[in-house]
Amino acid sequence: MSYKDTLLMPQTDFPMRGNLPKREPEMQQKWEEENIYEKVQKRTEGRPLFVLHDGPPYANGDLHMGHALNKILKDFIVRYKSMAGYHAPYVPGWDTHGLPIEVSLTKKKKIDRKKMSVAEFRKKCEEYALGQIDSQRTQFKQLGVRGDWENPYITLEGRFEAQQIKVFGEMAKRGYIYKGKKPVFWSPSSESALAEAEIEYQDKRSPSIYVSFQVTDGKGVLEGDEKFVIWTTTPWTIPANMAVALHPELNYSVVEANGSKFVIAEELLDEVAENLEWKDMNILKTFKGRELEYIVTRHPFYDRDSLIILGDHVTTETGTGCVHTAPGHGEDDFWIGQQYGLDVLCPVDGKGVFTDEAPGFEGQFYDKANKEITEKLQEVGALEKLDFMIHSYPHDWRTKKPTIFRATSQWFASIKDFREQILDEIKEVNWHPEWGEIRMHNMVKDRGDWCISRQRVWGVPIPVFYGENGEPIITDETIQHVSDLFRDHGSNVWFEREAKDLLPEGFTHESSPNGTFTKETDIMDVWFDSGSTHQAVLMERDDLDRPADLYLEGSDQYRGWFNSSLSTSVAVTGKAPYKGILSHGFTLDGNGRKMSKSLGNVMVPSKVMKQLGADILRLWVASVDYSADVRVSDEILKQVAEVYRKIRNTFRFMLGNLHDYDPTYNMLLENELEEVDRYMLIRLQEVVRKVRKAYDEYDYSVIYHTINNFCTIDLSSFYLDFAKDILYIEEADDKRRRSIQTVYHEILITLTQLLSPILSHTADEVWNFIPGVQAESVQLTDMPEAREISNESMIREKWEAFMNIRENVLKALEESRADKVIGKSLEAKVTIVPKDEETYDLLKEMPYLNQFLIVSEVVVAQSHDLAKSYDQVSVAIEKHKGEKCQRCWVASHSVGKDEEYPDLCERCAEVVKS
Repeated sequence: MSYKDTLLMPQTDFPMRGNLPKREPEMQQKWEEENIYEKVQKRTEGRPLFVLHDGPPYANGDLHMGHALNKILKDFIVRYKSMAGYHAPYVPGWDTHGLPIEVSLTKKKKIDRKKMSVAEFRKKCEEYALGQIDSQRTQFKQLGVRGDWENPYITLEGRFEAQQIKVFGEMAKRGYIYKGKKPVFWSPSSESALAEAEIEYQDKRSPSIYVSFQVTDGKGVLEGDEKFVIWTTTPWTIPANMAVALHPELNYSVVEANGSKFVIAEELLDEVAENLEWKDMNILKTFKGRELEYIVTRHPFYDRDSLIILGDHVTTETGTGCVHTAPGHGEDDFWIGQQYGLDVLCPVDGKGVFTDEAPGFEGQFYDKANKEITEKLQEVGALEKLDFMIHSYPHDWRTKKPTIFRATSQWFASIKDFREQILDEIKEVNWHPEWGEIRMHNMVKDRGDWCISRQRVWGVPIPVFYGENGEPIITDETIQHVSDLFRDHGSNVWFEREAKDLLPEGFTHESSPNGTFTKETDIMDVWFDSGSTHQAVLMERDDLDRPADLYLEGSDQYRGWFNSSLSTSVAVTGKAPYKGILSHGFTLDGNGRKMSKSLGNVMVPSKVMKQLGADILRLWVASVDYSADVRVSDEILKQVAEVYRKIRNTFRFMLGNLHDYDPTYNMLLENELEEVDRYMLIRLQEVVRKVRKAYDEYDYSVIYHTINNFCTIDLSSFYLDFAKDILYIEEADDKRRRSIQTVYHEILITLTQLLSPILSHTADEVWNFIPGVQAESVQLTDMPEAREISNESMIREKWEAFMNIRENVLKALEESRADKVIGKSLEAKVTIVPKDEETYDLLKEMPYLNQFLIVSEVVVAQSHDLAKSYDQVSVAIEKHKGEKCQRCWVASHSVGKDEEYPDLCERCAEVVKS
């Protein structure tokens, strides 16, 4: 007889190897065929609604690791909420307008815009964006992200644009929209105005110059032979200079140096003298800034005045305390210039090229003109010093090229008019992390009016008409009509029809007595598009609602989507569009560097999925502290894959040992379970409580470590290990065996449900092998609720004490193995000498000690000459003198006593006979 045939060894078709790259696409196909998203929604109908509103990714290019981090986090939340008592629809969306798509068409697709109309070019942009959506949608689904993929929201769709027009119209009606000429961030590389949210700061090498302005009229305060000295890093703005600003309360000194008289702020004299290399300096007079107001100086190389004016924006942090003022090229300059009636001269066009308003430099690109302007200052004797410096400078976040301030006529949303309302709403939002509230508060507190117009063509048109006198026309009637047109025909109709054909039939306005109208040609900032989703998506769709429970995006969206959504929502509803904000950091390589093609350190989700599978990516997301920047590399993913392997093997072992278990017939009641099995149920409830709390707090790394530790320490190293001697050896219906199987079954179901939002594919795969489950998918079940186990505190205290003793025994066994006293632990006889009566009583009352410790015999004694002292107990290890049973491998003095099976122990002989 082969004794192996008498053992109840594990049996399961659940594969040891995940083979995720092959198995996951098959599972995703099954989910699609079975409409799993719709089934989940139908099952949870009537429950409290939980809306995680998807921030729209830009429809251009393949997914990067940041996309994967973001969408997987969202999927964790939505899947969990659907299993935790909520109805949680997930509607994905896409941001589809803007410059990058225009650039992709002209550069990558080689489309010549000049050979087609605006409407034709916009049609090409739409086709390109929709193609990009199809590609990205496929990749998101490959990540295992569950959602209403067939009905997403897309910002280029007519129904979306129609609602966006209504948001604009409502803001205009409340007086928050205006057109004005003032300096805004301008991108010569994009040929368009930019909002603050579209600016990023990078280091730039710039000229650093000191320039003197000769006094022509001292107004009886100065003698007329003095020079005011300014400092600037933008020589190209000197042609637009109209004034020099001083602070009214600063002291300004007239100093004699290098044969000239200079006016400089007293606090900065020493610093300026050092920079200009003055050897001797003699202070002649000192004045308050306010005493020098309206003194006239001469522009360094143009025949016009440059007025001395006063402004509180002047500081002594850098420079000279005398600030070069060009109202056409700076926000502070503009506002102070308005007070003094200065011209708003902006001699630079949309491409960054000087116009004929800057004689001598026309036709030159502004940055290249720095050299010639500096040489001109040198030629006329106004250049006091030229140097170069590297400093942080605003760049266009899309083209990555420097921006300028340029005064142009633009459309603005007047944030200042409802700033206090926004700040009040920020206090009502739940912020994760908490510092998000301070960050958003400071951004709104310091934010200027929002420039919402762009001089491009691929976007939602600003729905404004002009009368014959140039007056803008925005009425309820025109807004409603344009909104209806966009809903029916899309916004391309704005470029396909004349103004008169876009207006309501028979429309009249006092600004156009002859009935002649024109239309605005600028489009809206794309942040206005995505910032309108609270209206165009949450209120447009029946399955969603405003405010959303949560917005979840990268930390850069405090200045982007979180901000624009808050501004438009408070403007039109008085309330924030979200109850909570959750933000995550950026993905870096294993060394903490930003990923870039030039460094060769870019990781692509599609490649990771082909090599390891989506569930490894998902488990990686759960393992990191995503509130800060997170690292990912091949080595990091290998470590995560090893954790996955351990979890999978734990599932497989339990499934294998449930091959003959039917919960209908074999499940024991709680009071019938062995005490050790009840202890494992207690540990399981602790895991449930901790994991559920972590899900509620969006703390996935806690879930990762809690379940990994439970599988590794509680299960693999203890419960699954010692249970083999019962599960394999005893008869099928042995009570202890059924007790373990009952608990295995509950652990399997519980862990599968707890891990379902994270390991979405593997959890569904495991579910199909668990005996007796009713739901066709774990996704169609609810999260387990932690419950109380009878005599819980007593059992926990007892078994935690035993587990500490066990650690001592395992250490003693390891030392004996190293000393060659024993080989495998089943060769050992263990004598435990407790150090106190309580421990002695605990161990004397505990049956099956040899099985729990996986040795052949355990003796609890009052003393032993060879016992070595450890923390809890003293332990003596000897090699067991009994024979090894050929079936269970336990050494026993009963081996050889059964005549029929002389090579078996008494226990095994009885089992085999039966």
